[in-house]
Amino acid sequence: MTGTVTHRPRRGLILLGVLALAGVAVFTSLGVWQVERLFWKLDLIRRVEERAQAAPVPAPGPEDWPTVTAASQEYRRVGVTGRFLNDQETLVQAVTERGGGFWVLTPFRTDRGFTVLVNRGFVPPERRSTDSRPEGLIDQDTTVTGLLRVTEPGGGFLRSNDPAQDRWYSRDVAAITAARGVTEAAPYFIDAATSPPGGYPVGGLTVLKFPNNHLVYALTWFALALMVIAASLYVARSERRRRG
Repeated sequence: MTGTVTHRPRRGLILLGVLALAGVAVFTSLGVWQVERLFWKLDLIRRVEERAQAAPVPAPGPEDWPTVTAASQEYRRVGVTGRFLNDQETLVQAVTERGGGFWVLTPFRTDRGFTVLVNRGFVPPERRSTDSRPEGLIDQDTTVTGLLRVTEPGGGFLRSNDPAQDRWYSRDVAAITAARGVTEAAPYFIDAATSPPGGYPVGGLTVLKFPNNHLVYALTWFALALMVIAASLYVARSERRRRG
């Protein structure tokens, strides 16, 4: 009895080839996208470091507000002179390197005629009351230097801001200023760079580290594309040997 050689149906081989090509195209596209994201992230890190380390410039006034965006202004070091409206501060829930607590956002009336929210820093729950940090309630003209930040509308993860109950989970400038009846308010806020007398709120906690895993992701997608190519070549060679 002579043996017989079983061949794969040609239609099945064509289908495998099409799927392999599609897989290579998809994995390669994802790899290229991650490379683009890598260069975008490196440029972002460079811009943020340059802005954060530069000498402070005057905070944008009303004439410049329409041009204030994350891409053009965020993390720029700015300064303002004026007076805190301490009776209108807002506590926004926060989790920092110091644990859970609150950001203290206080309207700051500038000597240029507009108001800007200043994130004065972090307080733990036991310091949420102004009575527990009277030294930090600066009640005179002062100058604030810090980093310009864009508004955080809506709320936090799975939790929406509730102005009616005075519960805040994100630094939503428009909602907070409206709730406090503040007019002529800048559309951004400023993260204070230092702490006031008494040490609370704790300033200078702006996080300037950005996760950058795009190179690892890119190499993973390219590796998967190469694996599909290698598997396709193996199948093609094995089939040719069978037919031979």
